[in-house]
Amino acid sequence: MSTSPNSFFRNLSITFLGFLILLGCKKEEISIEDFNPEILVSWNEKLIKIAIEEDGLLTLKGLRTTSMLHVAMHDALNVISPKYESYSYHTATSYKNPIASVAYAAYTIALNSYPNKKEAFDEELNQWLSPIQDAKIKLQAKELGEAAALSILEKRKGDGWNGEAEYTWHPMAPGVYAEFNKHSGTPEGFIFGSGWAKAKPFLLPKQDFFRSPPPPEINSAAYTTAFNEVKKNGASNSIERTNDQTHLAMWWKDFVENSHNRLLRELVIKENLNLWEAARAFALLNMATYDAYINVFDNKFHYNHWRPYTAIRWASNDENPDTEADLEWNNLHQHTYAFPSYPSAHGTASSAAMTTLANTLETGNDYKFVMTTEEVDSAGPFSDKVAMSPPTRSFNSFSDAGFEASISRIYLGIHFRYDSEEGHKLGNKIGEYAVNNYLQPIE
Repeated sequence: MSTSPNSFFRNLSITFLGFLILLGCKKEEISIEDFNPEILVSWNEKLIKIAIEEDGLLTLKGLRTTSMLHVAMHDALNVISPKYESYSYHTATSYKNPIASVAYAAYTIALNSYPNKKEAFDEELNQWLSPIQDAKIKLQAKELGEAAALSILEKRKGDGWNGEAEYTWHPMAPGVYAEFNKHSGTPEGFIFGSGWAKAKPFLLPKQDFFRSPPPPEINSAAYTTAFNEVKKNGASNSIERTNDQTHLAMWWKDFVENSHNRLLRELVIKENLNLWEAARAFALLNMATYDAYINVFDNKFHYNHWRPYTAIRWASNDENPDTEADLEWNNLHQHTYAFPSYPSAHGTASSAAMTTLANTLETGNDYKFVMTTEEVDSAGPFSDKVAMSPPTRSFNSFSDAGFEASISRIYLGIHFRYDSEEGHKLGNKIGEYAVNNYLQPIE
């Protein structure tokens, strides 16, 4: 049995739904308001935990699987009782059991990606099926859930999530991304994420659907201002950075697919979303986050812009008379991720996710909430964890949270302000595209 904080409510939900099933309730006798999102919360939490255990979310596998899982659950629900447009599976059904159907949909997707975790998935599946004694009901649920899952699996076949794209290193020059393998802790010649730029999006028509404008010219006043800001505020020994800025810089390091799914798990319960509403929210959040990574990495490798670590140490050669080099400069967490800087991937993905939340929870954008992150990497991936004190941050709106996530990278010392601001804008566009074009309410 899961040890989730919501286990009491989950067990209550299972018991109640089992009672309804045993009474032989039909679709027209059950309002969708009778079905809460506990099954979505439970599967989401389990799958992301397994993804983190396998690769630390350093590949697209966990986010891709989470997106497909929630799409399959959403589609299964909306062929039973159409409230929102389906994404992949559209075959009408007379079958009436939502919980059993989405349980099988989730199980099929999860097992397909992580077959070695069958025991854990069997346990999760059985806890939702345990109230059902009728073999025919289970068989119908299995057929529907598997059909919805296989539809999205087929749609994503050959989508290039784990592909490798070639990268050509360029000679050292002003503004050009350069290797810093000792600072990134990666092998010489390694670059991260070039394959992400070529993966197939879930929602966007193509990888470069949104093209960011170019970053500032290195000899421009805009660049000089951004250079001096990150040099002062992102330094490991900064006397300009406030305690709150230091806190938010580290606190926002958690991967978006982990932190924002964790937030959504809390909010769908707090805001009393029904199963259909929550399924749509989870599906859109995860697909938008996935597409944000694809689009922003396409932009990154298009512009191939250098990182502050390189820019500050090499400033004497940047042909900008207003920048001053510091050969000993280091950033707050003394690590730089091994891929180009512009735009910020974290800012893009966070803002895309927050935009979907603002448009799917019926709260609107101006919604006060508290977000929790208990611990983060002290430096790069696989470094020791550091506890966040306090573990929470409070926000007055989803857009405020998305913007703070974006600019946090300035104070961490790994992005210029224009990286962060453009990431925020790009993420907003992707989130808006997602909610305006997919899983629309059916009038």
